[in-house]
Formats: sequence, C-alpha cells, structure tokens
Amino acid sequence: MASVTESIAALSFPTTSRFRTSFSRPAMMISQPAVSSYSRLGLPEFKGLKIQSYSLISFASTNSRYPRVSKHSGRVVCEAQETAIDIPAVTDETWQSLVLNADGPVLVEFWAPWCGPCRMIDPVIGELAQQYAGKLKCFKLNTDDSPSIASQYGIRSIPTLMIFLNGEKKDAVIGAVPKTTLSASIERFL
Repeated sequence: MASVTESIAALSFPTTSRFRTSFSRPAMMISQPAVSSYSRLGLPEFKGLKIQSYSLISFASTNSRYPRVSKHSGRVVCEAQETAIDIPAVTDETWQSLVLNADGPVLVEFWAPWCGPCRMIDPVIGELAQQYAGKLKCFKLNTDDSPSIASQYGIRSIPTLMIFLNGEKKDAVIGAVPKTTLSASIERFL
C-alpha cells in the first residue's frame, strides 16, 4: 500500500520519468466527476458575482426603493451609509473645549481611515450616541490628523475608546468589542 505522500505526489504531478511512482492512479479517482469539498459537506458554494444588465440598473434607478442607484453611471452606493450616525470629529484645536471642558461624560473614539476594525465599530458608536443622547457626548479623533493627542494618552492600537469625565480619563476600551461591553463601560459613568 502506498503512503499518503506518494498518493498526493501521484495525483499532483504528471507521470514523467522524473516523478514516476511504483503504483498507478486508482480508477475511481479518474472516473468520478469533480465535486467541490463545499458541496460534499452540504455548504453553499460561491458561484461568482451576478452582474445586472444596464437596462435593469436604469429601471432600478427610477424605482423609489433604490434611490442610490445612479441612472448615468450604473454604479451602486451602499445604503448603509445613510443609516449610520455621523459622529462629530475632534481635533487638536477643539480637544480642550469639546472633551476636557465638557459637562458630563464624553466618549472619544481614536481611529484612522485605513483601520478595518475602526470601520466595523463605527456603526456601534453611532447606535450608542443615539441610545445615550443627552447623557453622553460622542466624538471621533483621527490619530493620523492629531498624533499629539494620541501620543499624550498613550494610544498604541486603534480603535481605542476612552471615556472622559470632568476632563479626566476614566476608562479605556481597546479593540472592536461588542456593544454590550461598551454599554457596560458607559453605564458606570452616567
């Protein structure tokens, strides 16, 4: 009986004199149709992107259900952009007035536009801003635009969320964490 390594070598390489093995390919391997491992496991398979014809895109753009589909360019813009709350930005110039001199707790997200986890947590911050409206102020600080504040507070990884109360840093949460974790941190300072 052949070893596993010899079986893989026999199936992977052409049978030339350089790669010849002492056994032949099993007949059942040749006669079976190619079946992906996903379908054998009962998992859905990726079959590629479905491309709509231009006429369907033009029809969709006249429908009020798809207001973000352009008639002229045929491109689709993500509608999720409209559902997310736009968190106001804070900079070096506005840090003192918006965060340190604020009445009540302030949540600041330290982020960067190239950071994937920062983009993932952005809608969660928007939901928290809505949930705690009037009780908590939420701001974003781009660490690429304001590196001095990020280094002042020892930001070494993003996203980092900090809660300030009366100008003092009270808590920090590092990474893209669930909404429940952030809510628990916020609730302690309300």
